[in-house]
Amino acid sequence: MLEFLGAGENLAFVVALVIMLLIGAVEAIGLGVGSLGHDFHVDTDGDWLGWLGFGKLPLLMLLVVFLACFGIIGLIGQQLALDHLGRLLPALIAAPAAGVAALPVTGLAARLLARVMPRDETTAIDIGQLVGLHAQITVGRATQGSPAKARVRDFHGQSHYVMVEPDDPAAAFAEGDEILLVRREGHVFRAISSDRPPFSNWIAR
Repeated sequence: MLEFLGAGENLAFVVALVIMLLIGAVEAIGLGVGSLGHDFHVDTDGDWLGWLGFGKLPLLMLLVVFLACFGIIGLIGQQLALDHLGRLLPALIAAPAAGVAALPVTGLAARLLARVMPRDETTAIDIGQLVGLHAQITVGRATQGSPAKARVRDFHGQSHYVMVEPDDPAAAFAEGDEILLVRREGHVFRAISSDRPPFSNWIAR
């Protein structure tokens, strides 16, 4: 077995499996390298990257799956060649063939793992979704050109603090005033008093 694994024709497959084990060990002891895989995102709807599993698993985990498939398929192929041909295939033939064969297996494995892996849930929302919600001035006096800080609760009950100006140039909001966010301009929201008529007209502006 050691002679088989140490053969030059199998070097690429053994190295792939060793790298896979090293990545797994780093993940297991919590050094944080796994976060590299979670920050990567690709819009893969309908393209070949999605077929390979991109976007279904963290990048680092997808790499581990590919290395495992590549190494195992390569060693199995070399064992079959040794049994039937009496010799190992040259690395220049065996490695590319194993790489091609590992791609669909990696895609299939990624889909299966994605079904059983726990998914992170988030209540984060886009800041623009706060338009149409009620808020309260908490710090300062808001006039047009001089925003004040307001607190608004999103659909998940989480509080956000935003800068607010009156939509009406003649209006002003003091601390404690209840307001309605009607539109957003950059980092500043325009608001009307919450006892004013429906705000659809202001949103359309």
